[in-house]
Amino acid sequence: MRLKKIILHHLRMPMKETFKTAISVDVVRETLIVEAWEKSGEIGWGEVVADVAPWYSCETVATAWHIVKDFIAPTLKGKEVTPMTFKEMVSGIRGHRMAKAGVEFALWDIEGKLRGKPLRELIGGVKERVEIGLSVGVIGDEDLLLKTVMKGLEAGFRRIKLKVKPGWVIRPVKRVRAEFGNIPLQVDANGSFNFTEEHIAILRKLDSYDLLMIEQPLHHEDLLQHSKLQKMLKTPICLDESIRSLMDARAAHELGACKVINIKPGRVGGLLETLRIHDYALKSGIPVWIGGMLESGVGRAYAIAAATLPGIRYPNDISPSDRFWVKDIVEPPWRMMGDGTIEAPKKPGIGVEVLERVLRSYEVRSVGIELN
Repeated sequence: MRLKKIILHHLRMPMKETFKTAISVDVVRETLIVEAWEKSGEIGWGEVVADVAPWYSCETVATAWHIVKDFIAPTLKGKEVTPMTFKEMVSGIRGHRMAKAGVEFALWDIEGKLRGKPLRELIGGVKERVEIGLSVGVIGDEDLLLKTVMKGLEAGFRRIKLKVKPGWVIRPVKRVRAEFGNIPLQVDANGSFNFTEEHIAILRKLDSYDLLMIEQPLHHEDLLQHSKLQKMLKTPICLDESIRSLMDARAAHELGACKVINIKPGRVGGLLETLRIHDYALKSGIPVWIGGMLESGVGRAYAIAAATLPGIRYPNDISPSDRFWVKDIVEPPWRMMGDGTIEAPKKPGIGVEVLERVLRSYEVRSVGIELN
């Protein structure tokens, strides 16, 4: 395919509820939507999952805008490109995986529409429905936490994940276990603990609560200390922020830094790198699952497609549209069934339509980049 133009849409989407982690507090989600026009007139949609501030990642909406507009788009001008060749074509641009992923996603959407195939089929997905887990923020109020978990279980979510940090870890886990028994439960520290005697002692206490995993307990760049910590714990460590590529996944596995990997397609550079990590993990016997980034309905499409892959072993952090958005930008919105699953679309490409009127209502700015 050859692209005629790319349009970038910077959106500001108010959230239905505040979502707090160890590293950020979100009440409004800013995101970058990529609209790519192919020469035949087919349109593909992608999403850059970077946030407005560099808390989770060094990438932001502003840096992605710059990289796509001034480097990725000019690289594609006048050239044939496919989702499978894109990564190599932009390999001269170091890093900026989220920016690259947003464009690559749009190419996958176009590819599916041109070939008349749903995204799941294009990437070798085998599941028609994907399991969904609930991620609960750092609430700080134990009674409210229990009410939130109860509501999630009643809605059908297949797993509960508690965001934790120093000062908010043992008590909430203990209360949830006492109240709800042996439900599938895990915690996510977003790298907020240090490799100190005090913090190691806290993390070792979690072994008593039969957790599925402890996600990203230490700094995202420190595979060595994660390796040491995993040897001290019975509970599997899951790495999230630390895994940016197949290279990171291989290093983490060979160092023994984790036993589980959370793959976020937008974080690792797109679906092609997602497939590479997934295939390596499947061959190596490493359980993987798909994480979420508070995406709009566009970004959710790619997470859901990835969650249909055969190596996905745990419920995924892919919220239905009504979890955070009063009005999502896609139709139909993503809906979770009462059994805690979301159905993968059967229509070509991402399988949902972008509501441009709604998109425009959230738009802060846009720019069109001609590629003829």
